[in-house]
Amino acid sequence: MTVKARRMGAKLPGNSSRRRTSPEPPTTAIDPAATNVEKIARLEAEQLHRRSFFERAGDRAVAIAGRGWVACLHLVWFVSWIAVNTGKVSGLAPFDPYPFNFLTMVVSLEAIFVTLAVLNNQNRMTYLADKRAHLNLQVNLLAEQESTATLRLLQRVARKVGVPSDEVDEAKPLVQETDVADLVTEMDETLPGSATAPKSAASTADGQLTGGKRRG
Repeated sequence: MTVKARRMGAKLPGNSSRRRTSPEPPTTAIDPAATNVEKIARLEAEQLHRRSFFERAGDRAVAIAGRGWVACLHLVWFVSWIAVNTGKVSGLAPFDPYPFNFLTMVVSLEAIFVTLAVLNNQNRMTYLADKRAHLNLQVNLLAEQESTATLRLLQRVARKVGVPSDEVDEAKPLVQETDVADLVTEMDETLPGSATAPKSAASTADGQLTGGKRRG
């Protein structure tokens, strides 16, 4: 091959394109656990951001009142107050003699406001807990529906490939859709203490409907 031919071969599009191609960067795998943690942290941050002014003040008051140094401060305050007003400290005249009516009023007011802050905090936490429970129930129901659809598809594939019918029928009870109301009624009748627990009219009517449906 001549020098001219070698030069022409070096300038061919295929050769130049092969030289210019760089190796593709490796694809980074997505970590499902890190993604879930990030989503949960974002939801928690949104819930904290939605708090009203009184909810923020109540949470702050509860956080401060539950610390150890606050209990020590109250202990020093009460001991000093009682010592001064019983004449144990020389040079200081009692300003709230026994039975310490002013101290009782101050402590009662403090207890009222702290209790209101705790109740406010508990109500918000209960609301969030109920919301998470409803979310878990929804996710579990969706997972159950997806599992049922997957089992039905596997049954069709098994029949198609010639799996014996007795082996396919072993999963037949799992292929049926789960009735949530039926499960609740069965739990109420089976769990200990359900016989002595008070039943509302709505739950009784629901049990009769589901019972009639099951008998039918």
